[in-house]
Amino acid sequence: MGLTGSVGPAWVRGFDAVLGRLVEIPVALLVLADIGVLFAGVVSRYWLHSPLLWSDELASIMFLWLAMLGSVVALRRGEHMRMTALVAKAGPQRRALLELVAVAACLSFLLMVAWPAWEYAADERAITTPSLGISNLWRAAALPVGIALMAVFAALRLLRVSNFSQSLQAVVLVTVIALVFWLASPLFADLGRLNLLIFFVGLGGACVFVGIPIAFAFGLATFAYLALSTGTPLPAIVGRMDEGMSHLILLAVPLFVFLGLLIEMTGMARAMIAFLASLLGHVRGGLSYVLIGAMYLVSGISGSKAADMAAIAPALFPEMKKRGAKPGELVALLAATGAQTETVPPSLVLITIGSVTGISIAALFTGGLLPAVVLGLMLCAVVWFRYRHEDLSQVQRSPWPLVGKLFLIALPSLALPFVIRAAVIEGVATATEVSTIGIAYSVIAGLLIYRQFDWRRIYPMLLDTASLSGAILLIIGTATAMAWGLTQSGFSHLLAQTMAGLPGGSAMFMAVSILAFVILGSVLEGIPAIVLFGPLLFPIARALGIHDVHYAMVVVLSMGLGLFAPPLGVGYYAACAIGRVSPDEGIGPIVGYLVALLIGTIVVAFVPWLSIGFL
Repeated sequence: MGLTGSVGPAWVRGFDAVLGRLVEIPVALLVLADIGVLFAGVVSRYWLHSPLLWSDELASIMFLWLAMLGSVVALRRGEHMRMTALVAKAGPQRRALLELVAVAACLSFLLMVAWPAWEYAADERAITTPSLGISNLWRAAALPVGIALMAVFAALRLLRVSNFSQSLQAVVLVTVIALVFWLASPLFADLGRLNLLIFFVGLGGACVFVGIPIAFAFGLATFAYLALSTGTPLPAIVGRMDEGMSHLILLAVPLFVFLGLLIEMTGMARAMIAFLASLLGHVRGGLSYVLIGAMYLVSGISGSKAADMAAIAPALFPEMKKRGAKPGELVALLAATGAQTETVPPSLVLITIGSVTGISIAALFTGGLLPAVVLGLMLCAVVWFRYRHEDLSQVQRSPWPLVGKLFLIALPSLALPFVIRAAVIEGVATATEVSTIGIAYSVIAGLLIYRQFDWRRIYPMLLDTASLSGAILLIIGTATAMAWGLTQSGFSHLLAQTMAGLPGGSAMFMAVSILAFVILGSVLEGIPAIVLFGPLLFPIARALGIHDVHYAMVVVLSMGLGLFAPPLGVGYYAACAIGRVSPDEGIGPIVGYLVALLIGTIVVAFVPWLSIGFL
């Protein structure tokens, strides 16, 4: 939620800065503490053969606080995920108003859910944790505290805007809409399932398209549906949010985000790219192949496709431009590789699927490697066709001694993805804990091998980790609440009947799923779409005889295609921003890559062995 003219009265800016620091320091320490506790659990269990029975429980308590305070940091910094395609097309005045409406809508949700959050936390006081023996209030209190702090920062953001009349206009507009829905509540009681269209499609869709952050759009739609058309106790919403954010496997989210930032900071990503460029740089389209390969190797480790792309593009784009590559072609391929590598472990989308469907994370990690190779080969075919006449008369092949030297330098970097995947598959650490092994590995490599470790960047990296993690986890929380609301309404049963009754059996179900998740990926991004629809569709796929891991690969690849496809896919615009290229320049070149990705996804969908052959 980037607002221009955010100046406002000096006391407002001062209070915002002081309160912001009081939130940022604890949340940075929480990231470090979670890493320390989980790593201690790995060492104690695997090497000392003396498990710490309390480690997971303590990490879980800290994790909910990290999720909520990270959401606070993300709100203050305007980094919650949102769809801005329509907002960006508005004129300056209307865009400013829509930005303020988004803030006011977030504030309205937070104010409405604040008291239910407190009631929920108070109810948790009577529960005692099994290992630590303390009240569960210590954990549940994170919800009302985080919601209250987000409400304060949303209000401060409205006060900081120089054009106060526009802020007032936005608040009045949101208030009027809320009053209209509240006054109309007697009408909703008799509408039955039509309410699903009104609240989840109408209200929720409108919120997403006008630029309200996705987490808050889901929350508003769910709160309105349950409060105005059902008799559900409102603390149930907060309970479902807590349930969604508290899966132990999601502890991996902030840790992999931090690991990705470490890889970039320590120079490991650059070393990897330098070796690949020396190996293939003399081939026609060679640096494009390097881009595809480098994204495959580092993808998924950071938890953010933007971080993956930002680690690789600056190292390759200058040389590719020197060789005559057009900027639009570069960002098109960069975006396409983002979609191609969505199934490469340790993908946070795969971890999310495992948390909401109960599928083995190790199986998902194993199954995700080959489908990404298939899509990579499809992209390589397009690269070969486009660069088959490239002039390489000025390019010299790197001598083999130099290639060997760069390989030795890059070896620790090249080994990291395999160390992480092997640790999970061999049972050294769980998918939750394995990121701590990667972090320890990267710190040692940065300090002792690459001698590139900037201690001054650690604190900003911890804050970036908390912000991105909070944004992801709040979406998971509100999407879980929405999915629960849909289940209570009977929608899931209706969806199951409809999808199971499609003519053509599993083949038609797979085709419809590809189309549906391409659309969902472009509108909602991967994680919220998975949390919302995964629990509904995976049982149907299972009933039709489709293997869970196979279906997961198809779903993730389809969502990746939508995420990086213009005009709605936000991943495409992230690639353009990283490459500093106008989105218009990449739309033409990306079409061929998207067709290749679609063909690859269809191949994966109808050749199950590619996903489950090595399980």
